Amino acid sequence: FVWLSARLLDRRRFAHLFGDGSADAVVEALRPYRNPDGGFGNALEPDLRGPVSQPAPTALAFEILAEVGRLDDPMVEGALAYLETITNPDGGVPFVLPSARDYPRAPPFQVVDDDPPSSLLMTGLLAAPLVGGGIEHPWLDAASRFCWDAIGALDYTSAYAARFAVGFLDHTPERERAQSALAEIGPRLIESELVTLDPDAPGEIHTPLDFPPDPGLSSRSMWSDEIIDRHLDAFAAGQQADGGWTFNWQAWAPMVEQEWRGVVTVWALTILRAYGR
Repeated sequence: FVWLSARLLDRRRFAHLFGDGSADAVVEALRPYRNPDGGFGNALEPDLRGPVSQPAPTALAFEILAEVGRLDDPMVEGALAYLETITNPDGGVPFVLPSARDYPRAPPFQVVDDDPPSSLLMTGLLAAPLVGGGIEHPWLDAASRFCWDAIGALDYTSAYAARFAVGFLDHTPERERAQSALAEIGPRLIESELVTLDPDAPGEIHTPLDFPPDPGLSSRSMWSDEIIDRHLDAFAAGQQADGGWTFNWQAWAPMVEQEWRGVVTVWALTILRAYGR
């Protein structure tokens, strides 16, 4: 499935993670998605089809560079400089910038505000791989302060916001503070029904495997072994007849669906391997 259907970038990620492919090859496949302003666009995040830099593809670039151990690449410094130009005074980054209006995009990326507010979802998504990788930068200091404040005010109405809040807590070096926050968040996720404990539930659900994608992360302690094993069984069984995995959010265009399937297939394999499957 990967060789037949995935993007070059995801084929190289697969080759590096599960074969003898080099990290350098992954970095070189990522580089064309970068813009002169230091941010990333060009449909690196398949739901944003425009060439312009946006927070979401920049976050995905950080995640990929962390995945292959290349957060020391100069692209990171350039992306941080870009983020400084789009960050709000509170230290947070908007979910989507108005420039997305000019290009095809998924329904969640509709622009409704010319001066968009800061997003815990997006700021946490951007910050997590950087704090986890030991990056030090003024932008990251301000973004971390925003995340801590927003996590303290979390209203448990958005599964995605909670998910990337947990991602930030899993990676921040402030471990004692993070453990305390996770102990509070775990029960609230179940009470609010943001996490679905039934792996066979239909629709765009979020499962325990979305919160600790790696058993070595602190958030793994939020779930019992029985719950995780049940979801791993269902996750492994989710492999399609063509060898790839699919996703449960809206597939709004054929090419977008195909590109996302390559991304999530590599994600699925890394999660299953991390849990010893």
